[in-house]
Amino acid sequence: MNFFLIPIIVLGLIILISSFFIVKQQTAAVIERFGRFQSIRHSGLQLKIPLVDRIAGKLSLKIQQLDVIIETKTLDDVFVRLKVSVQYKVIRDKVYDAFYKLDYPHDQITSYVFDVVRAEVPKMKLDDVFVKKDDIAIAVKAELNDAMLDYGYDIIKTLVTDIDPDAQVKEAMNRINASEREKIAAQFEGDAQRILIVEKAKAEAESKRLQGQGIADQRREIARGLEESVEVLNRVGINSQEASALIVVTQHYDTLQSLGEETNSNLILLPNAPQAGSNMLNDMVASFTASNQIGEAMKNAKNNPPKEK
Repeated sequence: MNFFLIPIIVLGLIILISSFFIVKQQTAAVIERFGRFQSIRHSGLQLKIPLVDRIAGKLSLKIQQLDVIIETKTLDDVFVRLKVSVQYKVIRDKVYDAFYKLDYPHDQITSYVFDVVRAEVPKMKLDDVFVKKDDIAIAVKAELNDAMLDYGYDIIKTLVTDIDPDAQVKEAMNRINASEREKIAAQFEGDAQRILIVEKAKAEAESKRLQGQGIADQRREIARGLEESVEVLNRVGINSQEASALIVVTQHYDTLQSLGEETNSNLILLPNAPQAGSNMLNDMVASFTASNQIGEAMKNAKNNPPKEK
């Protein structure tokens, strides 16, 4: 008798245990009774009728992501591959539609992404595809929302995460970018060189101006010294012409003396014969005399103009 009770008890325990099941958080379980939809159970410990009810399937209510890679052609006949990431989830109140109306949601979403991308990208040039990738993503989301809402799916976000042109086109684009950068670098280098030349010219001009000012000051001081020397000689009875000649001869011999003291000097003073001082003095006296005669003649001509006949 006891041998018959043990299997019954075990079977009863199995049936009792199978009456309970657990649904995880963010998950929905679809219960069918004799193959017909019965109910939807959410997270927690749930009860079903053994041998009558069964769990037909479970759907995750979490946000999921599907990556779709599409190859298409742009308006300027460039083949490009785009990677579109679609984030979606099952609407909590439409678990029935999501489970029974659509067998393969991934395939359905992929088809709509292909359709939208291949309708939008051929209208754009390659550069516009990079600039307007957000517009492509918005168009994909709008189309998917309209289509998938009836199936119980909510499209959270769509992103164009990668744009990969043909290898040859990509290489050409890289060369263009490199050329543009080299052009900009050359322009900056040219501007820098031009600035250096201008600043160098300004510095040289300022140097020449200061040098000229220094020479002018030097000559002014020499003239002042000569003037004082002439005044000193005038006070001892030497006239201006003789004083000037004497000063020149003196400076001539002073220069010869300084040249003799400087062993590394490359300066050569011509003439430097012994009679050079005497000749220089005679030439200067003759020059001053001629100058005075010309001055007197011009003064007389001015004071006594010729009379008209």
